[in-house]
Amino acid sequence: MPMTSEMRRGVEQIRDYLYGGGYPDPVSNAEQLSFLFFFYLIEGIDRDNALRAHATKREFRSIFAGEWRLKNPLNAPTEGVKAIPGDRLRWSQWANAMSGENLVRFVRDEVFAFYEEVARKSAVNFMDGSRLGIDDPTVLTQVVTLIDGLRLEQADSDSKGDLFEHVLKQIKQAGELGQFRTPRHVIRAIVEMLDPKIGETIYDPAAGTAGFLVAAYNHIRLANSSPHGIEEVEADGKVITRGHGDRLSAAQFETLANGTFYGNDVDPKMVHLATMNLFLRGLANVRIRKRNALTTALDRQQKGDLGLPLDGFDVILANPPFSGKLDKDRIVDDVKVGTTTATELLFLKYMMENLRPGGRCGVIVPEGVLFGSTGAHKELRRQLIENHSVEAVLSLPGGVFQPYSGVKTSVLLFRKGGATERVMFLHADNDGYKLDANHDTPIEADDLPGLVAAYGSQEDRWEYWTDRDETAEWTEKWWFAEAGQLRADDFNLSAGRYRPMSQTQVDHQNPMELLDELKAIETEIKEELDALTDCLREVRA
Repeated sequence: MPMTSEMRRGVEQIRDYLYGGGYPDPVSNAEQLSFLFFFYLIEGIDRDNALRAHATKREFRSIFAGEWRLKNPLNAPTEGVKAIPGDRLRWSQWANAMSGENLVRFVRDEVFAFYEEVARKSAVNFMDGSRLGIDDPTVLTQVVTLIDGLRLEQADSDSKGDLFEHVLKQIKQAGELGQFRTPRHVIRAIVEMLDPKIGETIYDPAAGTAGFLVAAYNHIRLANSSPHGIEEVEADGKVITRGHGDRLSAAQFETLANGTFYGNDVDPKMVHLATMNLFLRGLANVRIRKRNALTTALDRQQKGDLGLPLDGFDVILANPPFSGKLDKDRIVDDVKVGTTTATELLFLKYMMENLRPGGRCGVIVPEGVLFGSTGAHKELRRQLIENHSVEAVLSLPGGVFQPYSGVKTSVLLFRKGGATERVMFLHADNDGYKLDANHDTPIEADDLPGLVAAYGSQEDRWEYWTDRDETAEWTEKWWFAEAGQLRADDFNLSAGRYRPMSQTQVDHQNPMELLDELKAIETEIKEELDALTDCLREVRA
């Protein structure tokens, strides 16, 4: 069942109320809503678990069983009482029974503390360090009332997930480390190209709000759905196809829930949001950990203790932070490339190292990674081309990441091991949305579906490419380059570098593309100047 217009209006009302009540930060608001959604929904989940245990004659203990020792004496029902029944922590017990200062104090001191203890016993304590941020009595009272009116317990997991995605869509600012929300239609295209399957391990080392993991989950379910288990739903003004996975066995659903998806993020707010995004979709045990993969290494023993695959992942999907910098003394040896401290290069190296043999990766990179002339840029591309099979580079339209960033980006798709023989280049001029400052108005022009199809039939396209008349006009938005060409050109992987030229293209080259290239070069020059400055400081020290 898709998200209803009533649910969407309800979330908009909550958002507007928070903003008008003095809470303008969309990231913090999304995090706070994720906590409140969890408090609301966990009561129904606990009840369902009790019924399931009763039906299967298994022992069950409710999370609300026993007593809760009060953290603040002012929350005692009568003076001198130091503990209350755990049942009093159910949403249904306090949400409608309290308001104003009493509500703020009880939620701040008791509810958050109680659920932090609950979360501590799960696969990942996604509430670690959490606290109530909506501390205005009137605002909190109204927000709790509005959430109660959403009747989330009546919605299926897809509807609840869509609702939360609608909340996340309001985050229209880049993080301090360069992270920002990846457009969901771009994520779906990348996931479709990599085609993750049931039984494979899927990892995002910079998970953000878990958009890639959710898309991979939806992709697997769609691939394992009968015609009766498939529906069309609206998402961001476009119709998409979604499957319920009705052909998956109970054991396969268990695998999806407990042994498929993994992720990290350095930002605790992102960990909270990612975990809730997955929780609402029935993936309560997915391990999203607060961790900087570039500054902390895990040996086999630690991986085993954490329940991580010991020999790498089958599929890595990521949009790691762009333009971030790390203290070079904190970077672990496994991801070092020369002396670079640029996160986009370090993350790419990390993903190369953490794929299992034969594993495949789809990663969004700023354009400068593909043609940068620093030693680190060239060496990383050399390792990528000579020690891996680079299958494709998808050039995304400039402005696809608005309103967060105007940086020009591409998608690298490669497999672990072997050596690159040829690379398929794919160029998207349009992605189905108007390329303006907001990038949220649907349009008909959309190159992504055709390019995804082209990638899926590479052998046929290669044959067509090799049989072409090289003197004729090339009008396709895909082409190839062989490994010899790449080596002769400092392993340059920029799509435009190898595009068959024509008089039309020379006369009408898109000025926006030229500006995007100049921006990427400017970024590279700045990185080189920063590196030179660091070297001079070391010499003078």
